[in-house]
Amino acid sequence: MLLQNLVRTWNDRRIIRAAASEAVPQFGAIPYTVVDGQAVFLIITSRRSGRWIFPKGAPIEGMRPWEVAAHEALEEAGIEGEVQTEPIGKYRSVKSSGIRRTVIEVTMYPLRMMQQLDEWREKGSRHRHWVILPEARRLLSDPVLAELATKLAHRVAPQLQPTAARITR
Repeated sequence: MLLQNLVRTWNDRRIIRAAASEAVPQFGAIPYTVVDGQAVFLIITSRRSGRWIFPKGAPIEGMRPWEVAAHEALEEAGIEGEVQTEPIGKYRSVKSSGIRRTVIEVTMYPLRMMQQLDEWREKGSRHRHWVILPEARRLLSDPVLAELATKLAHRVAPQLQPTAARITR
């Protein structure tokens, strides 16, 4: 099984490099909240392989990219929140449907969770799990997703620190 996963990963990386200009765009959200002064991320399982990922999906006519990201977070993870209009980064991956493999380029947007629903569209086909950064880095299926979570955690961290007062004599 380990050898099979290594071969698949190697083949995926080869396909991504070969199809650099042919990537299909998608948009995703990095859902997070702050608990006890620490960024916490919501990860979900993919429907086919069960790997841990962030919500993502194809463009939707009439929606801006960050709106698509928020829409996917609602459908796939059952959360609503404030989505940033500036992406935090991009990553490339290979999407498999049957024997067909397509390179996708996913632009990711931070989404601060405001409400978590008990019922949502894809509840029956996915699991969701709140994790702190070290666990996110360990569980996320793509190392670039872990890097984006780290980047977001560092971006959020300064906002969590109390403002220092300057004392003069």
